Amino acid sequence: MVAPADIVALRNTKEQQAYERFLHPGLLDLWVISGSLNIAGSKGNARTSTLTTPINFVRASRSSRTSAYFNSIRSKATINGVSAETARAVRGGWGYNRNITKKLFFNGFNDYEYDQFQSLDLRVVLGGGLGYNLWTGGAGRFSLVGGAAWNREKFSPATAPAFTRNSAEAYWGNDFSYKLNNRTTLAQGFRMFNNLTNTGEYRVNFDIGAVTQLTRWLTWNLSISDRYLSNPVIGRKNNDLLYTTGLGFTFAR
Repeated sequence: MVAPADIVALRNTKEQQAYERFLHPGLLDLWVISGSLNIAGSKGNARTSTLTTPINFVRASRSSRTSAYFNSIRSKATINGVSAETARAVRGGWGYNRNITKKLFFNGFNDYEYDQFQSLDLRVVLGGGLGYNLWTGGAGRFSLVGGAAWNREKFSPATAPAFTRNSAEAYWGNDFSYKLNNRTTLAQGFRMFNNLTNTGEYRVNFDIGAVTQLTRWLTWNLSISDRYLSNPVIGRKNNDLLYTTGLGFTFAR
């Protein structure tokens, strides 16, 4: 016999199974995958074609959150019979948060980036630190993160020898997600990377996107991905902005 004052929660069998699934999920459980394949082009005095492929993976349990992303763009233009690429970039990576307390969590990540028109062959960043949940609710969450990272980037300028830069970095930023209504979800992330090896140099990553559910699996997606580098290759601009929109898909397990 249990006294009413000792009862913490009441669940039926189905609710209990769902609760235990979030506590101890299997390797393939709780994943939400969304993405799209966007194609645009023109034909006339100039022929252009653009292909973008944003894809996101999220797995959230009661004690951890795992995420991964992939975003690419490839664009080509042909004018007077002469063809040339006008954009070619690939960005991807993964992140992992593990709760330490209800508010405090460990934050780790690994990013990769290629950008032909920044002369960037490959950037690899590995980092970790702590995060703090300022707000969590049924509609979303807002957290602050900070820590240290290692950055290795290789450049191949057209007019100079290839070179590699290795640097330690301190990073800080935020993660925000919010369900605007029963169909649309907004997600945003910001990171500032201050160079500790060459003080005064820095990088900025900013990403924001929205997913609107049209049917059970069909979505409309909008994403913006911005990268700023204070010390680019000579002759290259500091900022690269990648934006995509189009129909996509979502899958939840």
